[in-house]
Parts: sequence; C-alpha cells; structure tokens
Amino acid sequence: MAVRDLLVLGVLLFCVAHLVISSDHHMIEEEDEEPHVDVGQLVVRGANRRLMQDIDCGGLCKQRCLHSRQNVCHRACGTCCVRCKCVPPGTSGNRERCGSCYTDMTTHGNRTKCP
Repeated sequence: MAVRDLLVLGVLLFCVAHLVISSDHHMIEEEDEEPHVDVGQLVVRGANRRLMQDIDCGGLCKQRCLHSRQNVCHRACGTCCVRCKCVPPGTSGNRERCGSCYTDMTTHGNRTKCP
C-alpha cells in the first residue's frame, strides 16, 4: 500500500514539474518583445538563469560591414551586437528589426551608434 502511494506521489510531482517548466518556457517567449536574429543556441547565463541567445557577433558584423570604413563599422557593430544580442540583415538599413536597444543607442556626439 505504501509503495503504491509513493508511486502515485512521484507521478504527481513529475507532472507538476513538467507543467512548471513548460509554463516558464512560454513566459520567456512572451517576454521577448524585441525581434532578433535566429542564430546559435540558447544557453543559460548569469544569476537569473534566464535563457539568452548566444549569437556569432563577429560573423554577423562581417556581413553587415561590407561597405567602406569597415574597421569603424566592425567596432560599433560588435558593441551593439553584444549589448542588444542582434544584428540587422543586409549591409544597411533594417535597424528597426533589432528593436529599440539597437535604434536608440547613441555616441557621445548624440549620433546613432549602431550601423
């Protein structure tokens, strides 16, 4: 009798844990309002244990900075990519696809920072 009760309790705990994990996954998806490039794997980082996207900033910025002044572009793009976890597609424009983090970042001279 006690073994059966323990087995039922174990199945109940497993079901509750599965529901909690799946609801956390949906909450993380709903919180993510800013669009981002779907590259890389999701990894757990930091104390808050939130899933964050690990993207290849070097490769994405290399594609973004194919125009002149590549060194300046790479430096700014790398900073924006690390902070915003996003690089817009193409060599120019499309900045709004990375959200307000990318579009609102400015230099000390109050010019847009992200290419």
